[in-house]
Amino acid sequence: MRLSAVFTGTLLTSAIALATAQAATQQKFDQEQFAAAQAASKPVVVFIEASWCPTCAKERPILAELMKDPAFKDLTIFDVDFDTQKDVVREMGATMQSTLVAFHGKNERGRLVGETHPDALKSLLVKAES
Repeated sequence: MRLSAVFTGTLLTSAIALATAQAATQQKFDQEQFAAAQAASKPVVVFIEASWCPTCAKERPILAELMKDPAFKDLTIFDVDFDTQKDVVREMGATMQSTLVAFHGKNERGRLVGETHPDALKSLLVKAES
């Protein structure tokens, strides 16, 4: 019985590790990491958001769910605070929060502003991947 419990625990740990390895990542915007991802031709989405933004609040759980899709395992979403990271907001050419900008490498592939429809957000992530 003890061996069965150990084996089951090992399988569960392996499944969790595999699921994590197949998920997109999300992190606070860092210029060096963003530049490195672009230089490596990685798919990237910059999410310009604000804590007080109701549209951003609707986008966050949709993005979190989409990030679980193995199709986006190589994708990195960089979060930019609209209120405190004005230099990045300007660099991205954004005029408001709830802006998402998709890149593959250094090439911008698309952008959305104020969009909360899951299919539209997924479409933007697909553009970053291709």
